[in-house]
Amino acid sequence: MTDDVVTVSAPARLHLGFLDPGDSLGRRFGGIGLALDAPSTTIRIRRAAIDGVSGESAERSGEHLARLRDAFELQGAYELTVDSVIPPHAGLGSGTQLALAIACGLRRLEGLPLDPASDAALLGRGSRSGLGLAFVTGGGVAVDGGKGASELPPPLITRLDFPDAWRIVLAMDPRGAGFHGQAELDAFAALPPFPEAQAARICQLVLMRALPGLAEGDLPAFGAAITEIQQKVGAHFASAQGGVFTSERVAGACEWLAANGAHGIGQSSWGPTGFAFCDSEAAAERLVGRLVATGLGEGLDLRIARGRNHGIEIDPPSAM
Repeated sequence: MTDDVVTVSAPARLHLGFLDPGDSLGRRFGGIGLALDAPSTTIRIRRAAIDGVSGESAERSGEHLARLRDAFELQGAYELTVDSVIPPHAGLGSGTQLALAIACGLRRLEGLPLDPASDAALLGRGSRSGLGLAFVTGGGVAVDGGKGASELPPPLITRLDFPDAWRIVLAMDPRGAGFHGQAELDAFAALPPFPEAQAARICQLVLMRALPGLAEGDLPAFGAAITEIQQKVGAHFASAQGGVFTSERVAGACEWLAANGAHGIGQSSWGPTGFAFCDSEAAAERLVGRLVATGLGEGLDLRIARGRNHGIEIDPPSAM
């Protein structure tokens, strides 16, 4: 038994593309992604006389808490407050981050060692992507190795810091939602086979252009790799989501950003969040201002985000 109250903040993430949705080498999906400084999910948990869950996503949060308590063989009651959540079904990893924030908070409260990989499997997260899990233990840009035979989420292969000066323009469509639940499973099942040559090209782009560009602070190289990856993956998913982008409004904004100097254009997961990279805060602000002036940003939630080079935050601090 340790501290009376534990607060956990978990970062949103951009899914920058799958490596091999077709399982050509016995490991399906694999992916590259980026942790963001905002939005984030924040929860507070304390011991209580009776159970209570409040705030956003209370029903789902209560289910996670009950499953974790049973798995950890805990007998006490808890008060769980969800202060903020990453927008759900927007391609930003909201479900995984909420589940793992609660798991980390409960473990910290009860003095249990953190085990995000096991908790992700217990709570049904990470069945396709290991990036949400990767951004619990650290931040930056991460690559996971795809889902193999293990029941655990895909393994983390590498991680690099995201340059402090770079910014991400997010174009979010609050009137849309990406596939989730059974609709997502049905969409995956209906997709055609992913060509092995395309998977090989994506892996080449990640290893020989995106990651070196990131390590050297070369935004045009990093951005060109991400844009090509997004085009290939988006074309594969177009039959399910109605195009390379789920939202026509987001597609229009991202096309304008690409034509006006932004780099690394794409959609995170099933969307509808689109993204683009700029080399500075000032450059991002100028582009967003000009985009708004064109009218193409109407109805969109446009944000400028930073990369986050650390993972989940737990207060009081806890060693990962």
